[in-house]
Amino acid sequence: MNLQPTLKDDSVVLYPLQKTDFEELYKVASDPLVWEQHPNKDRYKREVFQNFFDGAMQSKGAFKIVDIASGETIGSTRFYDLDTNNNSVLIGYTFYGRNYWGSSYNPKVKKLMMDYAFQFVDTIYFHIGENNIRSQKAIERLGATKVREIEVAYHGEPEKLNFEYCINKKDWK
Repeated sequence: MNLQPTLKDDSVVLYPLQKTDFEELYKVASDPLVWEQHPNKDRYKREVFQNFFDGAMQSKGAFKIVDIASGETIGSTRFYDLDTNNNSVLIGYTFYGRNYWGSSYNPKVKKLMMDYAFQFVDTIYFHIGENNIRSQKAIERLGATKVREIEVAYHGEPEKLNFEYCINKKDWK
């Protein structure tokens, strides 16, 4: 499975993240409200976001999300922890600018990613911070089920409690 294909539908394109995307993505990430429910609430700070971005680049599975209509970068997401033994992959590290919250963009992005990933794996997992109610509800609306609570260490950050959600290929619409 290629963790960084270009994925596209009628309203959004996921481009493999490039080093040159930092400023454009930081412009979206510099809003403190974007991180309000996230385990790392300081990610709006440039140096903290730089660590996040470095982790995204090292993952070789991160994307820049672009709104086709406006041409604007609206957020980021990634595939990570591909496990060929268990035939699974994780999707996460997703964030959007506030103008795109509660819209059709997150479901469309997740659909593109899951339709692609389920060509190669049988299970997709998601780690969502224990207090990130918005993201928990969004992933549940897509059919994912909470399977456990787990401590997760994001790149260069201390461990934080996350809820692990799962969706299986047989259950994906």
